[in-house]
Amino acid sequence: MTSTPLPSTGAVTGLKETLDFFGDPSFTQQRFEQYGDVFETRLLAQRIVFIRGEHAIGDLLSQGDALEGWWPESVRQLLGNRSLANRSGPAHRARRRVVGQLFSSSALERYTPSIKALIEEVTNDLLEAATATPLAERMRRFAFAVIASTVLGLDEANRDALFEDFEIWTRALFSIPVALPGTPFAKAMAARQRLLKRLKTVLVKRDQSSGGLDLLSDGLDEAGIPLDDDDLAEQLLLLLFAGYETTASSLSCLFRALLLNPEVANWLQADLAGGLPSPCLDATVLEVMRLTPPVGGFFRRSLRPVQLAGVDVPENSVIQVVLSPSHPVDATDLAAFRPQRHLDGSFEQTLLPFGGGQRVCLGKALAQLEIRLMAMGLLSRLKLELLPGQDLSLQLIPSPTPRSGLLVQAQAIH
Repeated sequence: MTSTPLPSTGAVTGLKETLDFFGDPSFTQQRFEQYGDVFETRLLAQRIVFIRGEHAIGDLLSQGDALEGWWPESVRQLLGNRSLANRSGPAHRARRRVVGQLFSSSALERYTPSIKALIEEVTNDLLEAATATPLAERMRRFAFAVIASTVLGLDEANRDALFEDFEIWTRALFSIPVALPGTPFAKAMAARQRLLKRLKTVLVKRDQSSGGLDLLSDGLDEAGIPLDDDDLAEQLLLLLFAGYETTASSLSCLFRALLLNPEVANWLQADLAGGLPSPCLDATVLEVMRLTPPVGGFFRRSLRPVQLAGVDVPENSVIQVVLSPSHPVDATDLAAFRPQRHLDGSFEQTLLPFGGGQRVCLGKALAQLEIRLMAMGLLSRLKLELLPGQDLSLQLIPSPTPRSGLLVQAQAIH
């Protein structure tokens, strides 16, 4: 099979590339157009291979045995050494099996009544609000409540305390990992310790929990030994991120898209009037995730040389898979928000909004359930209107969310 050498930006120190990466939303798009769907650059001290497109990503996912998981140092430290995100091979698979029990079909059935009750609270809060409500913030609190209350079984007071520390922790995930006093990373590491302490307290009482933690009682590691609470607490910290951040982002982007495209909202509401399942809702969610995937990308490291879309990638390369849409604005209409493309057979690309392969997002099934139930709950009862003059552009890290918070006013549908 013919191959080509790995294109490189030629960056030496990586300082300018790093500044551009964090400051320019078109960073990867510009370089993909210049170098192709596989290229290498340097971000500070780390050489990274960026890839996009079905060919390159398909080649990557088909060579799972030649890859291992990888995260930037800030993420590794904040997740912890025991976290399944920082493990590979049998240790990763064993912990994934344990935590995956919280997202099984039977577990989701158990959670559904509580999720519906939380949606009812959101609906009533929006109707009773005297001023415009930041819907993105409300979706974050809802998604966190599902994990903290429905899955972990926490009461409201403990849930709120956990939320405040978790927001501190999340803001520093992709930051410079230097714990100088007062820095976001130092604050996040302190918040991490408080989170783990609270999670271990919850685990002690898991047999009496009203959530799903009893499902973890028989969790075994790769050697068949029961996981201790220190290990489980780090898995739950990852669970909070996996089952919360992606859901909050998807919900915010869904309602942003519907508010900016009222003709699609009307089309969807007409279909939802018949109840679930709704093919139009499924298509709308897919279209939102196509344009604004909750996971903008994921990392792997090559254990041996691999070939991606005909390009040779050396051993020990850090590879970032870019999932965000990268099409030019042209006559193909791929830049437009058009859910019907997923119903009329005109869209044939593979979508990986929650990542792919053996490390696909653990919270995927729960996120999909929450999104569908929330869309049904709000759109069947409320008419939402955007407050004029706000910034509706997206902040992309750690997950896409409207910069002004998606300020809305709600009225009941009669």
